[in-house]
Amino acid sequence: MKIKYSREADVLLIELREGHPADSIDLKEGVILHLDERGLPLEIEILDASKLTSLGEIHIMAPLEVVR
Repeated sequence: MKIKYSREADVLLIELREGHPADSIDLKEGVILHLDERGLPLEIEILDASKLTSLGEIHIMAPLEVVR
């Protein structure tokens, strides 16, 4: 998973896994879910992110082990 933020565009992108978006769903105004060709989630895009969340309060927590 990758989290990217563009200050210039004010867009927060949460990439769940790699792939090429084939479709998208507007979950709410400014919140877009991008899907792959099978309809599985790839990434979540948040437009005007600084208006919807406090970017200074983002904490990334990762498990110590990945269980598969």
